[in-house]
Amino acid sequence: MADTHSNAGAIWALGMTQIIGYGTLYYSFSILAPGIAIDLGVAVEWIYGCISLALLAGGLISPWAGGLADRLGAGRVMSAGSIGAAAALAVCGLASSTTAFLAGMVLVELASAFVLYSTAFAFLAQTTGTRAQPSITYLTLIAGFASTIFWPLTTWLLQTMDWQQVYLLFAGLNLVVCLPLHLWLSRFARIVAARPIETVAAKTPMIVDNGDLVFILIVLGFSLAGFVSAATLFHMVPMLGVLGLGTVGVWVASLLGPAQVASRLINMGFGQDLPATVLAVVSAITMPLALGTLALSAPSTAGAILFAIIFGLGSGLFSIVSGTLPLAIFGKAGFGKRMGWIGMGRLGLSSLAPFALSVALGAIGPKPSLWILAVAGLMCVAVFGDVWRRCRPIGQKVAAVNQPTDAVHRQG
Repeated sequence: MADTHSNAGAIWALGMTQIIGYGTLYYSFSILAPGIAIDLGVAVEWIYGCISLALLAGGLISPWAGGLADRLGAGRVMSAGSIGAAAALAVCGLASSTTAFLAGMVLVELASAFVLYSTAFAFLAQTTGTRAQPSITYLTLIAGFASTIFWPLTTWLLQTMDWQQVYLLFAGLNLVVCLPLHLWLSRFARIVAARPIETVAAKTPMIVDNGDLVFILIVLGFSLAGFVSAATLFHMVPMLGVLGLGTVGVWVASLLGPAQVASRLINMGFGQDLPATVLAVVSAITMPLALGTLALSAPSTAGAILFAIIFGLGSGLFSIVSGTLPLAIFGKAGFGKRMGWIGMGRLGLSSLAPFALSVALGAIGPKPSLWILAVAGLMCVAVFGDVWRRCRPIGQKVAAVNQPTDAVHRQG
C-alpha cells in the first residue's frame, strides 16, 4: 500500500511539472506570437519560422536525451532540463532582436526534450514496474489541463504585462516549481531502484511481423500525427479568429484540455483492455474527422466547439498511445532511447508545421489549409492501421505474411 501511495505522489508531482512544462514551453507560444512579431518588427510568419527551426533542433537532440534518461535516470535528466527550460525562457524574455529570440526558441525546444512527455514516460517505465502503462494514462490525465490553464492564463497576463515579462514569469515557474519537484522525483527514483526486483509475471507478449519495420512505421505515424497536431495547436486560436469566431476562439480552443481529460477518463474506464495498436488507430481517425468538421461548419460556433472536442479527444488518446504503444510492443529495455527516436521523427516533421500552415493560411486561406491537414491525418490512419495489422497478442491469428522467425517482444 505504501508503494501505491508513493507512486501516486510521484505521478501527481510529474503531472504538475508537465502542466507547467507544456503550458510555458508549448501552448503559450500561439498567444504570444502576434505581439512578438509586432515588437520585433517582423511578419508573424517569421516568428513561426523560428519555432519551426527550434522544433527541428529539439528533434535532433531527442535520441540523445532519451539515451541519457536510460543511462542516468529520467529524474536526473528532468532536473537538469528544468534549469535549461528556465534559462531558455529567460533568454526569450530578454530578447530585443530577432536573432536573440530565435536563439531563445531553439533553447526552449532543446530543454523540452529533457522535461516533457518522452522523458516523463521513461521515468514512469523506470519507477512504476508492471504499472507503467496505467501510470502513463494517469499522468496524461493530469497533464491534459495544460492548454485549458495556459491559453486563458497567457491571454489574461497579456492584459497587464508584455510578452517579455510573461516569458520571465514562466521562467520563474520552471525554476521555482518544476526544479524542486524534479529533484524530489530523482530521489524517489533512487529509492525505487533500491527495492527488490519485481517477480510478477510479464503480461501477454505481442507477436510482431518484422519488428524493425514496425518501429519505422511507428515513428512515421507519430511524425504525421505530430505534424497535424503542431500545425493545428500552434495556429488554433488565430485560425479560429480568421474563420470568423473572433475573440470566442480562445474559449473554444480552451475546450481542448477538458476533451483531452475526458478521453483519458473514458480510456481508464472502458479502454484498459483495448490493445495500444487499436487505440492508435482510433486516435488517428479523430484528426481528419475534427478538421473536416471545422472546414465544413465554419464560422459556426457549434461546429468549432465540436471540432475542439473531437480534436481534443484524439489528442488526449495520442498522448497515451505515444508512451504505451512502444512500451507494449518493445518493452522497457531501451525505452528512453526509443522514445527519443520517436521524438526526433515527430519533431522533425512537426518543425515544418507552424511555418507551413502560416504560409498556407496566407496563400490559400484557412479552409483549404484544413483539408490539407485532414489528408495528412488520413495518411496517419493508414500507417497505424498497418502497425495494428502487424502486431498481435499471443493467441491471436497473425497475418499470413508472418514467418516462423518473427520476433516476439515481451513487455518489461
